[in-house]
Amino acid sequence: MTVQPGSNVTLLPGTAEEDSQKVLLESYRSSARLNGMRADGLQIENTHLRDQMALVQSSLSWRVTAPLRLVRGLSLGRLPSGRPLKELPDRVIELWSKGGLRAVGGALARQALPRSGKKRNTVLSKATQQVASEEAVAGHSVYSDVLDEAAASLAPKILIIAEVSLRQCAKYRVWQKRDLLERLGWSVQVVDWRDIGVAMSGLQLCTRVIFYRVPGFETVMKLVAEAHRLRLEPWWEVDDLIFDAEEYLQNGNISSLPQAEQDLLMSGVTLFRRCMLACGRGIASTQALAQAMLDAGLTDVSVLENALDHETLEIAASLPTHEGTDVERVWVSYGSGTNTHDEDFRQAQAGLIAAMEDEPRLCLRVIGQLKLSDDFHRFGDRVERLTELSYRDYLAALSRTDIAIAPLEPTLFNDCKSNIKFLEAAVVGVTAICSPRNAFLSVMRHGENGLLAVTDDDWKRSFLTLARDVPLRQRLAIQARQDVMERYAPEAMAVTQGQAVFGTPVIPERKALRVLMANVYYAPRSFGGATIVAEELATRLTQRGVEVGIMTSRPRLDENLSGSIRYVINGTDVLSAVIPEGTDLIGALDNPQMAEVFAGWLDAYQPDVVHVHAAQGLGTAMLRVCQERGVPYVLTLHDAWWLCDRQFMVREDGRYCFQTRIDQQVCQMCQPHARHLRDRVTIMHQALAEAALLISPSEAHRQLYLANGVEPERIVVNRNGFRWPERSRRQRTPGSRIRFGFVGGTEAVKGYPQLKKCMESLERSDWELVLVDNKINLGFRSIHAEDWSVKGELKIVPAFTQAGLDDFYDQIDVLLFPSQWKESYGLTVREALARDVWVVATAPGGQSEDVVDGVNGTHLPLDGRPETLAAAVESLLGQAEKFDGYVNPFKSSLATYEAQTEELLGFLERVAKRKVNLVAH
Repeated sequence: MTVQPGSNVTLLPGTAEEDSQKVLLESYRSSARLNGMRADGLQIENTHLRDQMALVQSSLSWRVTAPLRLVRGLSLGRLPSGRPLKELPDRVIELWSKGGLRAVGGALARQALPRSGKKRNTVLSKATQQVASEEAVAGHSVYSDVLDEAAASLAPKILIIAEVSLRQCAKYRVWQKRDLLERLGWSVQVVDWRDIGVAMSGLQLCTRVIFYRVPGFETVMKLVAEAHRLRLEPWWEVDDLIFDAEEYLQNGNISSLPQAEQDLLMSGVTLFRRCMLACGRGIASTQALAQAMLDAGLTDVSVLENALDHETLEIAASLPTHEGTDVERVWVSYGSGTNTHDEDFRQAQAGLIAAMEDEPRLCLRVIGQLKLSDDFHRFGDRVERLTELSYRDYLAALSRTDIAIAPLEPTLFNDCKSNIKFLEAAVVGVTAICSPRNAFLSVMRHGENGLLAVTDDDWKRSFLTLARDVPLRQRLAIQARQDVMERYAPEAMAVTQGQAVFGTPVIPERKALRVLMANVYYAPRSFGGATIVAEELATRLTQRGVEVGIMTSRPRLDENLSGSIRYVINGTDVLSAVIPEGTDLIGALDNPQMAEVFAGWLDAYQPDVVHVHAAQGLGTAMLRVCQERGVPYVLTLHDAWWLCDRQFMVREDGRYCFQTRIDQQVCQMCQPHARHLRDRVTIMHQALAEAALLISPSEAHRQLYLANGVEPERIVVNRNGFRWPERSRRQRTPGSRIRFGFVGGTEAVKGYPQLKKCMESLERSDWELVLVDNKINLGFRSIHAEDWSVKGELKIVPAFTQAGLDDFYDQIDVLLFPSQWKESYGLTVREALARDVWVVATAPGGQSEDVVDGVNGTHLPLDGRPETLAAAVESLLGQAEKFDGYVNPFKSSLATYEAQTEELLGFLERVAKRKVNLVAH
């Protein structure tokens, strides 16, 4: 059969070749993950070093030694900025030509003094700075707001944040529970509580969370707080009374430890209690422990006992049967996992010694750590010690004995312990004698499936009885195994206790279309035109009943833990992750770390279709995840990133490439040191070929992709909408100076260098230029007024929100859009045209499709020359009166968000329906 690109048809598993391919693919994934982890570590180290360098450079000693470094740099032929000294004459000449001695002096001052942001002809008021700062802080609040109750339901998943270094505890409370939950149908993720970032990310995608034996350190308490923010109602689970200091001290085993270890244990008690109470709900291994948790302040505690698992049962089944008919010796076994069981053993010690004296066949085998009384020395080789055994060897050693014992000191601490020693003995066919602690009493029946002992006489009598009555031993062992299997086998535990505590996962019924969008930025980081479009489309799709999830990036927040953060904004569910600092071109292209985050979000959100807007930084690896999961994806092609390593096809000299059908040999000459271009083409072509649909925001941009091999039927035009005016434009004062505006930031591709040189070349001063610094809302500035030398007035303002569009465009008469590439669309051009603002834009390209030269705007050639822009600006300065009452006559032909959304929804529904049909067939 032929598989068409974008069909998402996958072969059925089964053949050896396909299985081999799967293994190979998984090895690639593992390699990518390992490299991602390595990169993470390097990035953390790099960030730490940068922070240290920042501290050094802000120190007094660094400032004091500045003259010495200057002299040293000059002696090596370098300026303080690092530039070669030979560049100094040209730079001085350039500054002198612009502003004379003042310009030269100002430049020298800026090398030594921090930028103040104050200069003549500059308007950046304290109020403006305060608003920008407040907006940035307010925006970050979404990362800490309690998750909206309207948040979409995720695929059922339980996260276990656990102490996994205690092997036996982890076996019964972590790995055993994971198997039990999976048997019930749950998806389960286990994370060591020390892996804070991984745990933080895991919280975002689970529907329930358990903190097992986790102490309440500050980082952990942030995880608990995050669980509450996400409305997860966390459980705190434990299998020992480690949260009650008073009862802990009643345990005689504790007093045998060195004081330093005792102090450490008691400090842990406080931390455990803190975390438990913060969670609010509990899971205990015994009824007595559950009651102690309730007494400590919890209001909801469930019981899930320690039980048997497949590992234990498989080991037991593999062991030879021990008949217990050795007439020479009868072995008693005692297993001790730690050095804190001396007092417990003493409960049986006197009775055992007395029994061994009366019955010379009785022998003792100690498995593990234990301080034996000197009284046992007289028994010679009748006492055997085994240490450092694996679990398999432990069960094997246990199975070769005749009697297992579980003596426990009569304390609440021990009443809270599980009956696991009885279970292990029963499953390997060994009869047990136990202290009558609560958990043992719940399953043991004296004389029917084991023996219970309290006093020294009880223990002595029990030892002698079992040593001399082989049929009794065998009968008790058989009944114990039967009772244990009925209650504690994995299947029984899942049906009874497991289901009672966790229930079975319920897949939420869904009737609406569910779309997962990906865009490198998203509210509150509304940065760039593609982001605004993505936000508006998501909001309008939500209003039409579509469930919309978002995958995006977020900033580093000192007050938060590392890892992903999920939040809800404008009705959309958003998962945000930090893109590692210093991500290079290759990292932005293929980011395995972000692919892992995306894979988790995809599995949790389970969309019908994925719609990728701006993937730069997020990377294309997430598209391979879609292919692996069989989820169709749609790509909106906002720029030439999918075709060219230079996103806007602008060369290093700032000039547009002007290629139509892209020749990789030309690209390699453009970037001679780039070794990744061939692999880049392979990755991008595969991503485009497997897309269910490609979307271009303009016909001009569609033609670029058609010229590069995309089939016409696979790419459609979906013109970007924009927010239309909500009120009439405020008329400019007749005869006033012309007000120009520029919103492209400092990027060369947007024409910032040409704009700067153009405005600095003007001899007239009867104009005003409003510059939007879109980095202010991100917490720093990219445009500095002191870098400009102009005769007109310069205003620097932060990026405006969608709600502030009308207010911004009221400030200008002409939008300058000297983009240096064939734009895919040009959102601000349409915003300006809808508000009767004249547009000066380069052509051809999507940016000029709605600009009629000489009627509602001015076309500029894509020549990269500031003189061309200056000529257009000077022409308009001579026609100031034309802007008095000016109205764009072609507003009715502009696109709207409503039309764009309706058309996009049709595309997405058809793609999703195609997927359903393929699955059905």
